Amino acid sequence: MDLNQIMRIEGFQTILHSLVDVIDIGIHIIDRNGLTVIYNKKMAEIEGMDSKDVLGEKIHDIFKFKEETESTLVRALHSGHATENSKQTYFNSLGQEISTINNTYPIFDTRQNIIGAIEVAKDITNLERIIKDNILNKGDTKYTFDSILGVSANFLEVIEKSKRSTRTYSTILIVGETGTGKELFAQSIHNGSSRSKHPFISQNCAALPDSLIEGILFGTKKGAFTGSVERPGLFEQAEGGTILLDEINSLNPNLQAKLLRALQERKIRRVGDTKDKNIDVRVIATINEDPIDAISNGHLRKDLYYRLSVVSLFIPPLRERKEDIPLLAQSFIDKFNALFELDIEGISEEAYELFYDYEWHGNVRELEHIIEGAMNLLEPGDKHIKISHLPTLFKKKANREEEEMETKAPSPPSHQGTLPLDDYMAHTEKFYLEKVLKEHNQNISQAAKALNISRQSLQYRLKKYQAKNPLT
Repeated sequence: MDLNQIMRIEGFQTILHSLVDVIDIGIHIIDRNGLTVIYNKKMAEIEGMDSKDVLGEKIHDIFKFKEETESTLVRALHSGHATENSKQTYFNSLGQEISTINNTYPIFDTRQNIIGAIEVAKDITNLERIIKDNILNKGDTKYTFDSILGVSANFLEVIEKSKRSTRTYSTILIVGETGTGKELFAQSIHNGSSRSKHPFISQNCAALPDSLIEGILFGTKKGAFTGSVERPGLFEQAEGGTILLDEINSLNPNLQAKLLRALQERKIRRVGDTKDKNIDVRVIATINEDPIDAISNGHLRKDLYYRLSVVSLFIPPLRERKEDIPLLAQSFIDKFNALFELDIEGISEEAYELFYDYEWHGNVRELEHIIEGAMNLLEPGDKHIKISHLPTLFKKKANREEEEMETKAPSPPSHQGTLPLDDYMAHTEKFYLEKVLKEHNQNISQAAKALNISRQSLQYRLKKYQAKNPLT
């Protein structure tokens, strides 16, 4: 029976499509004519395609392969031979490069005639892109302790502790919310140490799937899978220097255990290798949540925490060091003055008041972005950033505070001792009547209706309090 005939069996296609779409691995099936009959969601995600553009089409009409290679799926259809763990690089219809590790098999009928082929693919596009984008760059460190700005006591204490840590090679755990400047501290420690002439390599552990991060950290051995090459990992690349593992709490427990072994034994083993390699690397790790919470939530192994936190640096959030806001804000103004060829002098007092009241959940990074955004909105001739240049949330806060000031009854005239109740009540009533009149544009009738009193009663009260309002 032909593969297309099988696919047309009532209900079979629906069941098959439902099944393959829930599998978290790419599946691509073609019939004897090379036309796509099954193309699941994961494969569409890997190849950056819409399934409707691939189904019913021939592979070579959609995807482009390098001259020296051929589609492993088409090869299985024509040769009848299976291939396993084969690396393949090709391009989708948008010109985007795709890299996969494939297991490909021909499909036979009961008479051993080839009626199609199936491919199961794992995505390694990110790994290839990372290598090409030079994530292993050795010289991209620009921050020193002179780059760290702050005058608050709690922040200066962290700076001093960081400077002392440059004298050793002990592991360091930097704890701080997003945007507090954890990498700035890590680079400063590296550049202030005897390792400064050696590589500094940074890797965000949350940026890659678990299937790729092990090979990136520890390297790969040629022959570990088809198409794999002899490639050093970040630890080998950082030999003699420092490696920064950002968001260490995003690593899965198995990788955390392998990292713990590397730290304890100062040895690593490439993926697919049987031999260990000695390493001389200082490890600095960062975490964006409380370590105790991370351990309780299963995000961080307790034994790895103890190994990493030989030196612990807790960077305070910006809301706990607001006295540093003027210094930081001016540094960002100077930075963007140079970039945008502007001559902005500073920030208005009203805007600074909002800055001091704000919680800064994005910390210093958020402050920088707000300054940059405001400087894009300045009119020619403006010399100061004002509330009108700030994001909507700041403007709304300013409006709310103004409304609260208007609706809040002013304090009665000061007197010696306690003010008589009648005088206090009269003072408050006069303020409220004037407020309601203002809300109704001094219209006596509308104000009286809102107050649920008669027009005559309102006029009497206004006259009593000598309110200067036009009678309409």
